[in-house]
Amino acid sequence: MWAGFLAYLGVLATAPRLGGRLVGALIVVAVVAFACAPVLLSHDVFSYVDYARLGVRHGLDPYVHAPAAAPGDPAFAQVTWTDTASAYGPLFTLLTYPLAWLPVGLAVAVLKAVAAISVLGLAWVVARLAAWRGVDPARAAAFVALNPLVLVHVVGGAHNDGLAMLLATLGVAALVVRREASAGASLLAGAAIKSSTLFVAPFAVLAILRDQMLMGRKPAYTTGFRPINRLAAGVMGGALAIGVGAYLAFGWDWLRAFELAGEHQGKTSHLSIPTTFARISGLDQGAARAAALVIFAAAVLWLLVRTWHGFDWIRATAWAGFGLLLATSWLLPWYLLWPLPFAAVARDRPLVVLLLALTAFQLGARIPI
Repeated sequence: MWAGFLAYLGVLATAPRLGGRLVGALIVVAVVAFACAPVLLSHDVFSYVDYARLGVRHGLDPYVHAPAAAPGDPAFAQVTWTDTASAYGPLFTLLTYPLAWLPVGLAVAVLKAVAAISVLGLAWVVARLAAWRGVDPARAAAFVALNPLVLVHVVGGAHNDGLAMLLATLGVAALVVRREASAGASLLAGAAIKSSTLFVAPFAVLAILRDQMLMGRKPAYTTGFRPINRLAAGVMGGALAIGVGAYLAFGWDWLRAFELAGEHQGKTSHLSIPTTFARISGLDQGAARAAALVIFAAAVLWLLVRTWHGFDWIRATAWAGFGLLLATSWLLPWYLLWPLPFAAVARDRPLVVLLLALTAFQLGARIPI
């Protein structure tokens, strides 16, 4: 991991000289290599398969029943969280249902391919965003796709964060090119994969409202179907399609995913920032978690106010994602992907340095000794 991190820093430092083609080739080779490797470190991908098999093969709602409800299933032997119902979005669960008819190994291979394609797609979208925003595209793509935590945990572990962040970043890119309806649908789909992407939405909405207000002051501006209405139409259209599918498959039980995701914040991971601070300082862990969440809420409010007054909303989104990583008491290494696409194009060197430091801090997380 440390050797990979040093190589990663080397590519970031030399990316403009290496050129887009060579950096792109390095990204493809690295992502494909980790996609072809065995499942690394985390067994969450077997939970994805098990939840699908619970619904399709056993007739059990994965938002109500945990894998332990079907201990004889072939996927169960590799599941770590055997007593936990699904905390993932309904769109992701529905997309995994066809995998229930495949052998477990083949289903896992499909999910690893999806993770790899998602990271490659994310690198491409980030490169396009970087070019539009005057940032070196090769360095921006490498910053996301060659991060060792992304390669080892998102691709190697086949986590669905890659797909969720690809959809969220596509939504941001759509807003940049003024395709608000597509942006709304994409942002909604990302949240329906994993709710952690929701930190993007407030800044996107605020940026549209701010720009719309400024446009409304211009004499040449004509009223009509405004950008915020197009964004809302995209969100509502996506919500209707996903909501109907989720209701037909799970009733209202899929709403429990938000409850279960919230319950995770009552847990602690050894290398989360609040837990580490409490361990070093001797402060009560509950007090440290509460203080971190209060500081995070205040920081997001400050970022929203600054965004309304003209601060770059993509840069604010990146800082909010970074703040979320610092505030959560349940920090897992693949969560580092959340702010990376936006930090890559934010034109904010201190934020990049802080994310590199947090990457280094998380290199050994979840690695068995």
